[in-house]
Amino acid sequence: MHKKPVTTSLIALALAGAAIGTAVAQQNTGYVIDTRGAVVKSGFGECWRTGYWTPAMAIAECDPGLVKSAVAAKPAAAPAAETIVVHGDGLFDFNKATIKPEGKKRLDEAVARFKDKKLEKVVITGHTDRFGSAKYNEKLSQKRADAVKDYLASKGVDKNKISAVGKGSTMPRTKADECPGKQNKKVIACLAPDRRVEIEATFAK
Repeated sequence: MHKKPVTTSLIALALAGAAIGTAVAQQNTGYVIDTRGAVVKSGFGECWRTGYWTPAMAIAECDPGLVKSAVAAKPAAAPAAETIVVHGDGLFDFNKATIKPEGKKRLDEAVARFKDKKLEKVVITGHTDRFGSAKYNEKLSQKRADAVKDYLASKGVDKNKISAVGKGSTMPRTKADECPGKQNKKVIACLAPDRRVEIEATFAK
């Protein structure tokens, strides 16, 4: 007389376990799936969504329109950036901000690399070595960056897309102990990598 309720309880537990298993699977997929892992569809070929479904769970088999929208909504690729480094000694005489003839040739090469590309912006950054006061070096590096900006503009680069900034000696390329000693020809030559102008051009893809 008591076997039937026990059997019924066992069946109920088994069904509850199956329901839990199905619920977990549905929560992960967003669609009702069968025991084979296939999406269950109606007689009209429509997929059955679960209560856990969100647009982010859409799959091409069931909601191709939503999948296409998601692809279209992806952000555009970031613009490509190219940095050209021109050593200051190649552009200017030591402690000067007037572009030398050979320096103009280097800049002409840079302008040629902009040709046939959709230029978005150009950032010119001037740098100096450690000799001189921080204020003086900042001023000198700014003058050099401005000189390069004016030259690029004279060669047809849109001046409104060019910005120029001087960083002085705050961003050296040489290590702190690489060129020790006071100002002399040897140390000045060693610090050449610090005296530079960086031209960073950003192009639209």
